[in-house]
Amino acid sequence: MPKSDTLALYKRFTDRMRALADVKNTMALLQWDQETYMPAGGARFRGQQLATLAEMAHGMETSKALGRLLEKLLDRTDLPERERKNVALTYENYQKASKYPPSLVKALTLAANHCFMAWIQARRENRFAIFAPELEKMIALKKQEAEILGYVAQPYDALLDQHERGLTTETLEQIFPELKKHLTLLLSEIRQKPQPSDAFLHTFADRQQQWDFGIYLLQSIGFDFQKGRQDLSEHPFTTSFSPHDVRVTTRIHETEPATMIWSCIHEGGHALYEQGLPADQYGLPAGQAASLVIHESQSRLWENCIGRGLSFWTYHYPELQKRFPASFQNITLEDFYKAINLVKPSLIRTEADELTYHLHILIRYEIEKKLINENLSVKELPELWNALYAEMLGVNVPDDVHGILQDVHWSHGSLGYFPTYTLGSLLAAQWWQQLLQDIPYLEEALSRGQTAIVLDWLRKNIHSQGSLYTAQELCQQITGKPLHVEAFASYARDKFTRLYA
Repeated sequence: MPKSDTLALYKRFTDRMRALADVKNTMALLQWDQETYMPAGGARFRGQQLATLAEMAHGMETSKALGRLLEKLLDRTDLPERERKNVALTYENYQKASKYPPSLVKALTLAANHCFMAWIQARRENRFAIFAPELEKMIALKKQEAEILGYVAQPYDALLDQHERGLTTETLEQIFPELKKHLTLLLSEIRQKPQPSDAFLHTFADRQQQWDFGIYLLQSIGFDFQKGRQDLSEHPFTTSFSPHDVRVTTRIHETEPATMIWSCIHEGGHALYEQGLPADQYGLPAGQAASLVIHESQSRLWENCIGRGLSFWTYHYPELQKRFPASFQNITLEDFYKAINLVKPSLIRTEADELTYHLHILIRYEIEKKLINENLSVKELPELWNALYAEMLGVNVPDDVHGILQDVHWSHGSLGYFPTYTLGSLLAAQWWQQLLQDIPYLEEALSRGQTAIVLDWLRKNIHSQGSLYTAQELCQQITGKPLHVEAFASYARDKFTRLYA
């Protein structure tokens, strides 16, 4: 077959994938609206609309015509490497998607809609019992999904693989105990040291002023407001409809300005990744995010390695003082830096410090394994959750909102997602280590507000690669090493030893 015929086949393939992306991104737009502006009364029809689009998308991505087209392209030897990978990865997704009966696709979509609305209501009334029946249906569907996808060792592995190709419980059981060992030792040493005060982080700050400062922070790290926007939601998140339309949300508490600050930086990290994906590869693997581990490595790099760093605030702290004089005018930069890195067990994962954060993840990981592998019942969740928080963090959970209802993930059916936060943090430490090696003057540049050099490095090394490589492959290519615990352990020990003298 002449090369021109191969190009024509590839063009047919890209046209199909872009039409599929259009449908999926229309779904994403409806979901974004559901979590931001949709009136509560719209929930039933929104679920129906999403289910209709989900069935349509599933039909498009599992059509026999697409399968035949992909098989023809796989036999071609004259495709360039990127195009060949686009075809191979799409065929892999095609085979997975073909395992799903349309009825399950529709059921999962409707369940996510009902579950999310029940979660919102349960949080308003601070009663897990409102959420439990819908969550029970969701868990049953996720177990069914795991069986359909298939697994070698445990059903939970099938769900992990959805968020990071090839990730298994066996891999996590090698990484998490080692991380926990490092954390336990460092936390034990920190507990013996005098603790800085963070009282000034819990004072009143006007909602509009907080919002404006959040916009300032997003602009400062390179978020393009011509190709994105920020809104409010019950739980902060990022969604993308294309690299030219990326949405982030935050939440604001008038007595907790820190919540908004690091929510904006964290979600901003996700958004910068989405805005940096190759727009000319829209709908194709080369134009999609690699995985949630890579995604979380972006958000955690900006949130912690940079956003909780002294260099970043050397430049931005005067602006914070200017906007919130009542809270920060008489607080030195050094005291502010110590306060924002205070290590203290807490109830809320998204507000946890850089070290104890991973204990929050380990708790969710243990619960998810029991839910999927060991038939833990949904009604037992609050008791187990509270017991694990007492055991691992030494805190007592006062109510459901500060406990089992704090995360939105299970209402979306995103089981297997939580471990990617920790893996992303480990990877962020490796990116940070490599950044410091590649850009020796990085800290000085950040102290002058020059974050563009970080974004340029990320765009060149990570964003431009789309999903052509797994997290492990990208990590090996960029750092010369596989993803490992040692970089994070070294980074954490160095940072917190200096902070706690």
